[in-house]
Amino acid sequence: MSVEPEPTRSAGPSVVTAGDLAGPKIIVLDPAGAAPHDELPATWRPLAEKRGIFWCRVPVGGALTEADDLVGDNGPGDPEIVVVASGPFAAEALQLVERHAGGAAHLLLVDPASDAFLPSGDASKANEEWLAERDDVVTKLREAGTDVQVIASSTEGPEDRVPPPLPLGHPDVVAAVQSALGDV
Repeated sequence: MSVEPEPTRSAGPSVVTAGDLAGPKIIVLDPAGAAPHDELPATWRPLAEKRGIFWCRVPVGGALTEADDLVGDNGPGDPEIVVVASGPFAAEALQLVERHAGGAAHLLLVDPASDAFLPSGDASKANEEWLAERDDVVTKLREAGTDVQVIASSTEGPEDRVPPPLPLGHPDVVAAVQSALGDV
């Protein structure tokens, strides 16, 4: 059964860009469709000072094609590409990076197991188990030069303010991306 995206989430551009698009890039695969007004979430703007940001709004047609083209066209000596994805789209992000092994330097995941959290609310443990279940693909990607890691997990506490997965615009997610990339 397919679910149609909310009209407000599928309106607007398929990809929102900011920063130096010819330099190192971050491709954000956003299943929530944030940034409908052609602007990055405010929390991401400091990252655009050092890297080109391609915010791919998954509910909008063409977003995934753009991401696939960017990763697929990246060759040796080209600027670094980082792919960031959250829970509902983590498996697809893993497949995207696998199709172009070595095209991305990093695959950074946020709450990849958000649909399978344990009753205790231990998101971190569920996320690590999700990654371990895909160890064959993760190992293949790491051997091709792609760092694959879970960078943020929901706490299901008041500091998250929303149910899992953490939104990609959440300040904790941005801080985790910066830390993983050494951009702190």
